[in-house]
Amino acid sequence: MQAVLCKAFGPPESLVLEDVPEPVAGDDDVLVAVKAAALNFPDVLMIAGKYQSQPPFPFSPGGEIAGTVVSVGAKITEFAPGTPVFGVTWHGGFAERTIAPAARLMRKPAAMSFVEAAGITTTYGTSYYALKQRANLRPGENLLVLGAAGGVGIAAVQIGKAMGARVIAAASTREKLAAAADAGADELIDYSDGQLKDKVKKLTGGKGADVIYDPVGGALFDQVLRCINWYGRILVIGFTAGGIPKAPINLILLKSCQVVGVFYGAWSARAPHENAANIRELLDLFEAGKLKPLVGRTYPLERYADALNDLAERRAIGKIVVTIGEGA
Repeated sequence: MQAVLCKAFGPPESLVLEDVPEPVAGDDDVLVAVKAAALNFPDVLMIAGKYQSQPPFPFSPGGEIAGTVVSVGAKITEFAPGTPVFGVTWHGGFAERTIAPAARLMRKPAAMSFVEAAGITTTYGTSYYALKQRANLRPGENLLVLGAAGGVGIAAVQIGKAMGARVIAAASTREKLAAAADAGADELIDYSDGQLKDKVKKLTGGKGADVIYDPVGGALFDQVLRCINWYGRILVIGFTAGGIPKAPINLILLKSCQVVGVFYGAWSARAPHENAANIRELLDLFEAGKLKPLVGRTYPLERYADALNDLAERRAIGKIVVTIGEGA
């Protein structure tokens, strides 16, 4: 079988596509024939050696997949060969076949394509955990979503609307804002001119947003602290802008606000039953037509470098997905 391998830290072009032995499922594992693997920013960080946890060399990127079960371990009863599944692997998805613990997989709904299913677990799982467990978002609150056209951003817009919030989507181009509007955003802000704070204040009657969802970081974070409402919650999702900001904590005091960390990977491992309940609720919202995963671009496995570079350079609108074989 073929797999994309990272043998040393570097840019996407340093990866190689090679023939490798097919993996064998352990007692608690499932061997999956991968049809689609979605990209997330940790994939870029992982191959560069900048992620908080690193698999041993050689490893394949691709942290979430969708495909069909090939074989199961001796202890597995919930899946059988041929079952369509999706879920998180953390790495290993850029391969024709990969191993996943059964606890990290779910059956794919018939109405959801493999490409859509590959991109729902991490982005929607992160955003739902952030807005539900970490922010306790309430109906009628003002939710500001930065990076609103990226994978987690689109998810946050759709989930925020489903939870009854007034969603203010912020992005850096008209094309990205159009995607956020299609996802259901109530208000749009172009922050390319550096006026995020003033625009948020204008839309909220001077109060600021009740919840701010920030996967961008960098220089924008200072403005985020200045446009949060009293008792507001700032969700720290990631740092796609590249810079990790330092917060002037006097502003946190003056606003009586909370700066809340969102580490979905660690939480889902610590609270697997709660996470599984979240995913089931997300699938219910999908079935009800309230969530629609946006896949911006798909690439065949051979074009893995193009896919990773699109993500690294923030050209993505919605999810980028690598397709493997036929039938995705």
